[in-house]
Amino acid sequence: MKVIIIGANGKVGRLITQQMKASAHFEPTAFIRKQEQKSYFENLGVATVVDSLENSEEHLKEVLKGYDVVVFTAGSGASTGYDKTIEIDLYTAIKIINAAKKNHVKRFVMIGAAFSDQPSYWSKQNMKPYYIAKHLADKELVKSGLDFTILRPVKLTDDENAGTIQITSNPNELNDVIPRKAVAQVVISSLKNPNTVNKIMEISEGEFSIEEAINTF
Repeated sequence: MKVIIIGANGKVGRLITQQMKASAHFEPTAFIRKQEQKSYFENLGVATVVDSLENSEEHLKEVLKGYDVVVFTAGSGASTGYDKTIEIDLYTAIKIINAAKKNHVKRFVMIGAAFSDQPSYWSKQNMKPYYIAKHLADKELVKSGLDFTILRPVKLTDDENAGTIQITSNPNELNDVIPRKAVAQVVISSLKNPNTVNKIMEISEGEFSIEEAINTF
């Protein structure tokens, strides 16, 4: 599969890229925004596209030509204001969804956030614009007609081991955290498993292996 990873230089994006490069199933390309980020991926032997997500949908459509899969793991980050959250987590996500649709991309994996469908939870976290952006971006993907998988992890950690996980439709059943490495592995496993097509998967640490959790969801 030819895969373009949007937001490849983020912590989860780098892990996804590493794991895809190590697999015979994927040919990853890292979409990054700065030239100085390029050397990391070149050292992995991974192709790069240096471009801006703030470009037009028509421009991004050209960038996405020829790919089988889009993995969207971009985000505005905690250090920016809510204006960037709306621009990147919502508007850019929609532009990429539309560009993928116009290119007849086979699969689209979105990294979202747990509780994105529970407005009562958003106010408690004092992050309402973030959750609104994630909620609306997910809705656009669901109605796009693309073969989608939406992964909604809880709070991310940098644990070295992916460990065991759980996948559910009800985020209230989740534990508090999940390693970024586990999220990356779920992306890889999801793309190999047709059981994940058109599924929204709320994920956290749990008691099942990644393969078992996906197969039984």
